[in-house]
Amino acid sequence: MATYNFKDTAVYKKAFSLSMDIFEASKSFPKEETYSLTDQIRRSSRSVCANLAEANRKKRYPANFISKLTDCDAENSETGVWLDFALDCKYITQVIYKTLVAKNEEVGKLLNHMLNNPDKY
Repeated sequence: MATYNFKDTAVYKKAFSLSMDIFEASKSFPKEETYSLTDQIRRSSRSVCANLAEANRKKRYPANFISKLTDCDAENSETGVWLDFALDCKYITQVIYKTLVAKNEEVGKLLNHMLNNPDKY
């Protein structure tokens, strides 16, 4: 039987890709945002991946697994709010915003499926 690697899942790959896209986009944010918006959006997007790793290790405890998935979903939702701020502060273009939000929503849908069907994971 093949070994399961959570890093091979669609949700992890998409969340990681989104996090890296946000990292690249946030490089141009103003210096005064370094310890606020830049830091927050990077942390929340990366936290989705980190919490997926933790969830994977807690699969044998269903309630803990679901709890970590809920943390993933919360961090992903937070990332969406930071994207709204980045757009309204004019730190990213509408085109970049739409691309990142679409990826964010896709990650959210995958997480929602996991939350509603934890036994499949």
